[in-house]
Amino acid sequence: MTHNIVILAAGRGTRMKSQQPKVMHRLAGRGLLQHVLDAAAALKASRTVVVVGHGAATVEAAFGAPARVFVRQEPQLGTGHAVQQAVPALDHAADTTLILNGDVPLVTAATARALVEACGGKRLALLTMTPADPHGYGRIVRDGQRVLAIVEEKDATPAQRTIGEVYTGMMAAPTKALERWLAALKNDNAQREYYLTDIVAMAVADKVPVVGTPVADETEALGVNSPQQLADLERRLQRRRADALMTAGVRLADPSRLDVRGALRCGQDVEIDVGCVFEGDVDLGDGVTIGPYCVIRDCRIDAGARIEAFSHLEGASVGAGARVGPYARLRPGADLGEDVHVGNFVEIKNSTLAHGAKANHLAYVGDASVGAYVNYGAGSITANYDGANKHRTVIGADAHVGSNCVLVAPVTIGDGATIGAGSVVTYDAPAGQLTVARGKQVTIAGWKRPKKLKATGN
Repeated sequence: MTHNIVILAAGRGTRMKSQQPKVMHRLAGRGLLQHVLDAAAALKASRTVVVVGHGAATVEAAFGAPARVFVRQEPQLGTGHAVQQAVPALDHAADTTLILNGDVPLVTAATARALVEACGGKRLALLTMTPADPHGYGRIVRDGQRVLAIVEEKDATPAQRTIGEVYTGMMAAPTKALERWLAALKNDNAQREYYLTDIVAMAVADKVPVVGTPVADETEALGVNSPQQLADLERRLQRRRADALMTAGVRLADPSRLDVRGALRCGQDVEIDVGCVFEGDVDLGDGVTIGPYCVIRDCRIDAGARIEAFSHLEGASVGAGARVGPYARLRPGADLGEDVHVGNFVEIKNSTLAHGAKANHLAYVGDASVGAYVNYGAGSITANYDGANKHRTVIGADAHVGSNCVLVAPVTIGDGATIGAGSVVTYDAPAGQLTVARGKQVTIAGWKRPKKLKATGN
């Protein structure tokens, strides 16, 4: 059976108190709408239509793709009116149309698929839940097991407001019947809006079965209308991810202080301390240890490596048994071999460090190839930029670079060479030799330190 998906993403989100469209606010590093689009993509619908309104051009630019269609709801006159705007863009031959909300980001593909199957092109299927506090939700009115109507909070009687089962805003309906019901909607209600929920009574009148399908986990049905709700969903999602990692054997010092904003894949016996943030695609090999308060984005860290506290890694590869940090920064293109040591306040950018190389503190290595077992001294840098272009430095195996050296690229330091401390190296240094490039030390006899002039009164 074929199906459409309609995602409602037109709301202003006034309680967010933000100029940014609500569906663009970020949850676990991605926009709210992107989470819903990802779930929808797994269903392989014949047509996915996103209804936008507030900040429409911005939303379309951020989330546009060939596989989906955007329609605009201007002005915004309710959920029924929103779906009406989608009707011309639907695949009219599809059996079922699934309606999701762009500000309800944690609905899973499995739940969405179950709703489509519950509809089966013949029934109106509503996703329901029973929250601890139903305030603000439309109530499910039943006669036994039969769903008779959804009554919005502002239109409900005191007796109806005592009903605990509520409508989540997600449904699946037979496409042809849905189009007919949408055309018949009226706005004779407290809000003077066209309620999508009014089609329930129409389905009952047409003797189309209406089924309420309870969501397995209420987190899937929680929407975002305020910064507080966004923060609550962030912690729920992160706890869910933490539980999945621990189930797979990862040891977390505190699962409530973990943020995974992308894909984190871990081998056996991985340990992660508190306050760490993982973004993009991150692979941690067996026995990797991540110290507290590290930020790791788009990295591969091989078996047995240790990342010490407060280190920041982006677009880097770390070899087996390597040690990084604390307070180290690996920028894109940093490629550390096995047993490399990069210490505190060392920055590596677009450089390779071969097996056993060490840069233990207060150094910069940029646009360089560093050989095996190189010892790179404190305070030394590769001067890789001439004001217009970047140039590369090559340091051969087993070379030693003393403290506070400047290697002015392009330059090559030969295998086994030693660079004396404080040198500014502008020419290639030969293999196996000591190279010193600094001014001669001079002592000036009889020199006196200047003294401050005494202040004089007026």
